[in-house]
Amino acid sequence: MTTTTITRRRRFAPIAAAMAASALILSACSGGTSTETPASGQSAESGSVEPSGAFDSGNATYDEVVNLGPVADEATIAASEWATKVKESGVLRVGGTETSDLFSKLDPVTGKVIGFDAGMSQLLARYIFGDATKTSLTQVSVDTREELLVNGQVDVVIATYSITPERMERIDFAGPYYSSASAVLVKSDNTDIHSVEDLAGKTVVTQAGSTGVTTIEEFAPEAEVLALPDHAQAVEALKQGRADAYVIDQTLLLNAVSQNDDLMIVGEPFGDEDLYGIGVQTDTDGAAFINEWLETIFSDGTWLALWHATIGEMTGVLTEPTAPAIGSAGN
Repeated sequence: MTTTTITRRRRFAPIAAAMAASALILSACSGGTSTETPASGQSAESGSVEPSGAFDSGNATYDEVVNLGPVADEATIAASEWATKVKESGVLRVGGTETSDLFSKLDPVTGKVIGFDAGMSQLLARYIFGDATKTSLTQVSVDTREELLVNGQVDVVIATYSITPERMERIDFAGPYYSSASAVLVKSDNTDIHSVEDLAGKTVVTQAGSTGVTTIEEFAPEAEVLALPDHAQAVEALKQGRADAYVIDQTLLLNAVSQNDDLMIVGEPFGDEDLYGIGVQTDTDGAAFINEWLETIFSDGTWLALWHATIGEMTGVLTEPTAPAIGSAGN
């Protein structure tokens, strides 16, 4: 069997070509969105209007994507009770994280959070308010995500949030907006684990309450499961030798590889496709509104430009992902 190994790769240059392609697509799409702002990749020099409330993280490529995303027109907002309520509140309250380089990372110098999930929240704020800065972040864990939504403490949860039947009993999901599968992370000096088939008798760490627990039970039933509260603690357990391997979505493991020269992913992705959704309260039209926005950014190139500016740039992965079909998780 062919074994794939993924180790840390050097970041590559900003993605001008992808941004230019997005701009061409965006300029052709205007249904349900404001035309007062430029398409992704355009600038003031080309005759477009500067975005209001510009998000400034110091990463020019990333900032360009979130600041030039589509903006909903007044009729689109008015047609949604959920969007109207959010807009009247003046800020999109987001449940997310600050510790994932690829998905949502706080820069202690700038005070800005950037990454694929962070960018999705900023683009949604841009769509609602015309301003990508109008978000407030509440940190969540696998144990608190549903509670914060049910209690109305956040408007959305965007945090590599897998859509599952159990979670859909308590909340609604928009999307999915990203897909992944499980993978195996080990230390780079490992010599005896080459795939999930080698995990029998090993201590395998994963996140408590995540799909990783059931995945290990199904694909490595003879492994000893060590369940820890979050991704950072799971990575540390592996590095410290308290676990032999870490099993979770490959996208999260790519995040660990991007930060650590001493870790690598072995074998091929396995298990069911893991579909990430945007969590919202039940009994609202929030999921329907967000799904319409997702369709817009999937088709106009914004979603792919964000992937290039975050996951693609950080990992060096060159194969572009395909956006998942809305509702494909049964939500």
